Amino acid sequence: MAFWDKITGEFIDIVEWIDDSNDTLVWRFDRYQNEIKNGAQLVVRQSQVAIFVNEGQVADIFMPGMHELKTENLPILSTLRGWKYGFNSPFKAEIYFINLRTFTDIKWGTKNPVQMRDADLGVVRIRAYGNFSIKVNDAPTLLKEIVGTDGHFTLDEIQSQLKSLTVSRFSDALGESKIPVFDLAANYDELSALMKVKMNEDFLQYGLDLQNFLVENISLPEEVEAAIDKRSSMGVLGDLNRYTQFQAANAMEAAAKNPGGDASAGIGMGMGFAMANQMGQVFNTNQGGQQTAAQTTGAMPPPLPTAKRYFVAVDGQQTGPFNMTELKTQSMSKQFTRENLVWAEGMAGWVKAKEVDELASLFALVPPPLPGM
Repeated sequence: MAFWDKITGEFIDIVEWIDDSNDTLVWRFDRYQNEIKNGAQLVVRQSQVAIFVNEGQVADIFMPGMHELKTENLPILSTLRGWKYGFNSPFKAEIYFINLRTFTDIKWGTKNPVQMRDADLGVVRIRAYGNFSIKVNDAPTLLKEIVGTDGHFTLDEIQSQLKSLTVSRFSDALGESKIPVFDLAANYDELSALMKVKMNEDFLQYGLDLQNFLVENISLPEEVEAAIDKRSSMGVLGDLNRYTQFQAANAMEAAAKNPGGDASAGIGMGMGFAMANQMGQVFNTNQGGQQTAAQTTGAMPPPLPTAKRYFVAVDGQQTGPFNMTELKTQSMSKQFTRENLVWAEGMAGWVKAKEVDELASLFALVPPPLPGM
């Protein structure tokens, strides 16, 4: 088999790589004893670059196009091998094809929760995941730093290292950003842009360029999210007393629509009323722990009476309205007298203050004017 490979290799004069995979970064051209015929045709397709390596040293680099392999096209290799006047026999060299296309949708995620300090929740643990895209930026650097002599280098061989680097940098960036947990969802784009800038230098060390970085989701532990949901539910309900009354009213309406319902429906409605009454009693307990009249009687008290306010005519001008306390003070200083005309809501017209029973008591302690005054 080795002899046949040598014979067929002598007649093959086209060096090329047709990539039929989705994850190959570097592929080495396979030739018997690495012999390349003088005058062979090198085909470098779009999104590829070919690198000639001689005894572990990077020699010539060929960009996309068709190239005839002659001395003048291999200046560095010719110098390394000492070909001063050209060559006619096959020569040995390793040829590596580098894939320059963009590799997309590389997943990343936190294996373990990341702890961070939040102003609202204190110390919390979060998880995050997303994806990023890379592209070979410096083929010789990738070949020297990562690939080595690997004849078929795939994305899987470096993916684990890139993911670990991503999680480490993301945890550090998230802590430095000090973005509140409740505001993280509104800052995914900002975090993604920050990570691209922060990590690109790390990728360049491997000859790679970070094309894109996306944060898809940041989440809290399930028990914390459940507690937040309960807190949100309380905010939606608002006043529990009003909510209970609303539920009871709905039950009454449903019962009215179904007067012929079975006994179990009536029992259930009665239990609902009892529960609503108990909850109302709990919320009507005053701060000293004493029950109000509403609790002991089971009935809601009537609204407190609204104090009546009076308008007062002074020198033909309307003043006020004043409550009883204010009018009492004015009567003591004789600014408000029995003869002043007054009016309040519900009265047919303006009358003298002494004719209003409620106001007459204000003048009991004020002596009447002297005769003839």
